[in-house]
Amino acid sequence: MGGITRRPGIAGWAIGHPVSVVMITLAVMVVGMFALKRLNVDLLPQIIYPEVRVRILDPGVPATIMEDQVTRQLEEQLAITEDAIHVQSRTREGRSSVDLSFEYGKDIDIALRDASTRLDRAKRFLPETIDPPVIYKRDPFQLPVAEFVVSSSLRDPVELRAWADYSLSRYLLNLPGVAAAEVGGGRLREIQVEADQDRLAGLGLDVLDIADALEQGNRDTPAGRLMMDRGELAGRTGGRFVEVADIVGLPIIVEGRGDDTRLVPLGELAEVVDGAEDERLRIRFNDVPGIKLSIQKQPTANTVDVVNRVTTELARLREQSLIPPDIEVAQVSDQARYIRQSLRNAVTAALGGALLAMIVVYVFLGDLRRTLLIGSAIPIAVLVAFILMGIGGLTLNIMTLGGLALGVGMLVDSTIVMLENIQRHQRMRLTGQGEPTDLDAAANAAAEVNSAIVASTSTNLAAVLPFLFIGGLVGLLFRELIFTISAAIVAAMVVALTLVPALAGRIGIRQPGRIRRGVDHGVEALAGAYGRLLGFGLRAPWLIIGVFVAGLAAVVPGFIDSTRTTIFLPQLDEGQVSVSLSADRGINVDVMDGITTRVERLVGEQPEVESLYTTVGGFVFGRSQFESPNRASITVQLKPMAQRAISSDDWIGRMRELIAEAGFVGVKVRLYTRGIRGIRFNRGEDDLSLRIKGEELDVLQRLADDLVSRLHEEMPELRNVQHSSEQTDQELVVRVDRARAAELGLTVQAVGRAVRFALGGEQVTEFFDSDRSYDVLLRLDRRQMRSPADLERVILFTDTDDRRPVRLSEIARVELVAAPSSILRDRQQRVVEVSASLSGDLSLKQAVQKAIDVADQMELPGGYIVYEAGSLETLQEGERLGGILLGLAVFLVLVVMAVQYESLRNPVVILFSVPFALIGVALGLGWTGLPISMPVWLGLIMLAGIVVNNAIVLVEYIEIQRDGGLSRVDAILTAGRLRLRPILMATLTTAVGMLPLALALGEGAELLQPLAVTIVAGLLFSMLVSLFLVPSVYRYLGRR
Repeated sequence: MGGITRRPGIAGWAIGHPVSVVMITLAVMVVGMFALKRLNVDLLPQIIYPEVRVRILDPGVPATIMEDQVTRQLEEQLAITEDAIHVQSRTREGRSSVDLSFEYGKDIDIALRDASTRLDRAKRFLPETIDPPVIYKRDPFQLPVAEFVVSSSLRDPVELRAWADYSLSRYLLNLPGVAAAEVGGGRLREIQVEADQDRLAGLGLDVLDIADALEQGNRDTPAGRLMMDRGELAGRTGGRFVEVADIVGLPIIVEGRGDDTRLVPLGELAEVVDGAEDERLRIRFNDVPGIKLSIQKQPTANTVDVVNRVTTELARLREQSLIPPDIEVAQVSDQARYIRQSLRNAVTAALGGALLAMIVVYVFLGDLRRTLLIGSAIPIAVLVAFILMGIGGLTLNIMTLGGLALGVGMLVDSTIVMLENIQRHQRMRLTGQGEPTDLDAAANAAAEVNSAIVASTSTNLAAVLPFLFIGGLVGLLFRELIFTISAAIVAAMVVALTLVPALAGRIGIRQPGRIRRGVDHGVEALAGAYGRLLGFGLRAPWLIIGVFVAGLAAVVPGFIDSTRTTIFLPQLDEGQVSVSLSADRGINVDVMDGITTRVERLVGEQPEVESLYTTVGGFVFGRSQFESPNRASITVQLKPMAQRAISSDDWIGRMRELIAEAGFVGVKVRLYTRGIRGIRFNRGEDDLSLRIKGEELDVLQRLADDLVSRLHEEMPELRNVQHSSEQTDQELVVRVDRARAAELGLTVQAVGRAVRFALGGEQVTEFFDSDRSYDVLLRLDRRQMRSPADLERVILFTDTDDRRPVRLSEIARVELVAAPSSILRDRQQRVVEVSASLSGDLSLKQAVQKAIDVADQMELPGGYIVYEAGSLETLQEGERLGGILLGLAVFLVLVVMAVQYESLRNPVVILFSVPFALIGVALGLGWTGLPISMPVWLGLIMLAGIVVNNAIVLVEYIEIQRDGGLSRVDAILTAGRLRLRPILMATLTTAVGMLPLALALGEGAELLQPLAVTIVAGLLFSMLVSLFLVPSVYRYLGRR
C-alpha cells in the first residue's frame, strides 16, 4: 500500500506528538481527581418541585372553623399568585395546609417570594390566635438528613426538652453544612393559672376579668427620654412578672356595693402552677421514651459529610462529658447510610463492568499492553466527566454514578475500533502487504476509522440530546445521567483519536501466545462460518428481512398493549416501612398508647426489623407538631437488603396477614413504603387516587363510603383502600342565642373566649425567666369541667348597668355533633379523596382505568363529579414523551449520519437497525419480568444512538471495499468477515460493562436496572441485526 502522504487529522498530530498527548492526558487526570474531591454526595439529583406550601396551626380549633376562618382566606389570596396553576388544601382540627403549584421551569424562589407577599396580605383576615404561618418550597432535600431520639433515665420531660433545646441543638447548629437542629416532642415549661369560677362568681368576677388583669398587669411600657443639662436617660415603666410569686400575688380589683372596692391576690382566686404543658404526644425509639432531634442540611452541603460531622460531634461531646451520663442519643434515621450503600454499589457496578469489559478485550486481543491502552479510556473519560460535573454544579448520586456505570462498556467502543484497525495494519505490514513503518500503519489505520468513530459518537449524542431539554420530574431525575454519559463518551472519543494512535503505533507486534492463537482460530472459524451463512443469505435477502420484520411485528403489540404492566419509575427499596394507626375518635393518648404498644410488639418480633421509631398522638416535623390523640405512627427500619431475604413490599404483605390474625379491634392499621425520597407523581396521597367534588360534606362522605365499598368488592387486589373523610370527630358546638346575648351586653366573641378558657385554655401573656420566655395559660379548674353539662354551667357576667351573673345555658345551647376530622379542597372546592395502594401484578394504568369504571357505575347527585388525581395523566404523559423523544432521537441520528456521509442512502440502510432492537428489548424485559417504565423509554432512546454504531462500522468498511473495486456482494462479504471481530468486541464490552447494573445487585440499583436491561438486551440482539439485516438491506439499497 506504500507510504502515506498526509496525516489523518487530529490522530496524525497525536502520532507525531506522543509526549504532548501523554502530558495533556496526565494534566486532565490530575484536574479530574481534584474535581472529584470537591463534588457533593447525595442520593438523587437536586429536585425542587414547583410547589409552595403554607401551614398554619391553631391548636384545638375544629376543622370546619379552620376551613372557614383560615383555609378559605389563604386560598383566595394565594390562588392569584403569579403563574400559579393549581391550589389545593387540607384542613384538620387545629391545622390548615395549602399547596400552591406552578409549571416546571418556574423559578421557585421567585414563586416563594410572590406567595409570601400574598400571605402577608392574607394575615389581615386571619384570627389572632393562630401560630405564626410557615411558608416553604416543597423540596425533598429539606427532609432531615438525620434524626435522633434523646432520652434520659433521670430527667423529667421538661428538663430533658430544655437541655436538648438550649444545649445539644446549639452544639450541632454551628457545624459546617448544618442548616437546622430542631427539637420536637417532650413537654415545655408552662405557667398554668386554673381559676375557680365559683370563687370568682362569689366576688362578681368571671374568667374574662382574670384574663384582662393578667394581660394588663404584665407589661413593660417605654417612657421616653429624660433630658438633663449634661445628658439624657432612657426610661421605662417596669411591670413584667419577675418571678412566679408575682403572678400569685397579682392584685385583682373586686368591686363591692357602692364605691366599696378591695384587692384580692390572684392566688386566692386561682391555683397558679409552675409546671408543664399537657402531654399530648409521645415519642419513643425501640421502646425507650424521649424527644426528637432533626438535622437539616444546607442546600449545597454534602449529605454524607453533614451526617458524619454530626455523629463525630456527638461522640466528642460524649467523650468530654458535655452529654450527661444519664442522657442517651440514639439515631433514628440516617439518609447517609442508604446513600453510602447505594453509591458503593454503583461504584462496584462500574468497576465490575470495567473489569468484565477488559476481560473481553483481553480475550480478543491477547495482548495486555493493548488491553490496558483500551482500558485507559475508562478512567480518563470518567475524570473528564467529573471535571464537567464540577463546572455544572452536579453531585455524585445514583444517577450520575449509574450513568458512568452504564457507560463503562460504551467508553471503550471507539478505542476498540481504532486499536483493532491499527493492529490489523501492523500485521499486514509484517506480511509485506502494508505500510513501511508502524507509525505509517497507525496513521493509515486511523484515517480509515476516523469518520466511523466520529459518526458513531455523534449518533450517541444525537440520540440523547433531546433529553437535556425536557422539563418535569423526568428531566430533573435523568438529565444528570445523560450529561455524565455524554461527557464521558465525548472524552472517550478524544482518547480514541489521540492517545490510542499515539501509543498503539509504538507497540510492536509480538508472537501470539497459546490463548491468543486459540481465540484467533476461534474468531477466524466464526468469521468463516458467518461469511458462508451471510453469503447464503445474500442470495435471498428478502428472506432475512422477512424473518426480522415478522419478529418485530410480534413484539410491537406488547409495547402498545394497554393491559401491559406500566409504571412511571421503579421503586427504591430503602428498607423503611411506615405503619399508620388510627383509632376511634374520642380516645385519649393513654388508650392509643396501649394499642400502639401491642402493634409495636408484633412488628418488633420480625427478624428483618432493625429499629422502631414510634409517635403516639400525632406527628412531629422539626419544631412543629400536630396533635391527634387517636393517631399513631411507627417507622420501621428494616435491615439492609443483603441481610434480609425479602423485599419491603413482601414484608408488608406478611405483616398485613399477621395483623389481621391478631385482630386489633377498634383500630385501622395501614402499612406502606415511602416513594423515592418522598417523590410523588400525583396530587393524591397514594398510588391510586380518585376525588369526588361537591359542596356538602355529608353527601361527599356518603358517596366516598359507597365508592370504597365498591372498590373492595370489585378490586380485591387493592390495599389500604380508604377515603379522606372516613373519620369523624365528636364535637361540642356552642350555639349562641345572639338576641338574648345582646340583651345582656354579651358578644359572640366574648362568649366564645369564655368557652375557650373553660375547655382548652388560652395563652394570655408570657413569663420571662433569664433569656427564655414561657407561656402563661389561663383556664378554668379542670375539676369543674368534666362533662358537657359542666360546660353549660360556665358563669359569665353581663355588661349592663346591673352587672349580674348568667349561666352559659341561658344564652347558648351546647350540642354534641359529628364533624369531619379532615376537609380536602381542590381548586377552592370541597372534595373527598379515595385512595389505595397497588399490590400484585396490577399496573397503575389498569388500576386507574378499572377504578374509574367502577366509579362510573355510581349515581351522582347534580353538581358532583368523580375524577382522577393525576397518576394516569403523569403516566400517559411519560409514555407520550418517551415516544416523542424516541422519534426525535431517530430523526437526529439520521440527520447526523446524512451530514457525515453527504448522502441519504447509507444512513437509511444503517437506520434500519434501530427499530429491530425492540425485539431484543422485548425478550430482555420478558425474561426479567420488568414492566415498561420511564427508564425503559430512556434505554430505547439511548439504543437509537448505540445500535447504529456497529452498522456504521460495517457500512463504512463496505464502502472502502467498494472504492477498492469490489462488487457489492463481495464488498459486503469481505467487510463482514473483517469487521466481525471489532463488532463482537464492541458489543460484548458494552453489554458486559452494563451487566452488574442489569442484575440489580445491591441497594439503589432498582432505579437503573430497567435502563440497563433495555440496553443490554437491545444491543445484543442488534448485533445480529447489524451482521445480517443491514447487509441484506444494503444488498437492495446500496450504491450500484
